[in-house]
Amino acid sequence: MKALAAFALAAATLTVSAPASAQFAKAEDAIKYRQSAFFVMGQHFGRLGAMANGRVPFDAKAAQENAEVVAEMAKLPWAGFGAGTDKGAPTKALPEIWTEQAKFKEHSDKLQAESVKLAAAAKTGNLDNLKTAFGAAAGTCKACHDSYRAK
Repeated sequence: MKALAAFALAAATLTVSAPASAQFAKAEDAIKYRQSAFFVMGQHFGRLGAMANGRVPFDAKAAQENAEVVAEMAKLPWAGFGAGTDKGAPTKALPEIWTEQAKFKEHSDKLQAESVKLAAAAKTGNLDNLKTAFGAAAGTCKACHDSYRAK
């Protein structure tokens, strides 16, 4: 029984660690995946922005829930930027994503790090902490969009 469990765990580990490009049958699938991840992240980020900017009343519980979603979603879209995914469906991704991969990865890493900080700030229940962390996270979004997203 232990051998079967060990085999199942090993098989699951290999499956999970397969290259990201193997997750998508077509470039179109990868593009839709990354766009969907960004859409969901943007919806929750926008809710935080509305609180941070005073457009809606601050709700500590909602802020925490939305920030946690943002932090989780910030991990996802990058698998959809594999080789050959610059074409195959309408996209605003600029070619520099594939020619400047190290710089693009720096942007994705920064967003993920700032999203974790945003979630931690939201957990404090303090609006000023949320505002500060939101501003930093929004800055990472803007920097990447300025460099790698068509207008």
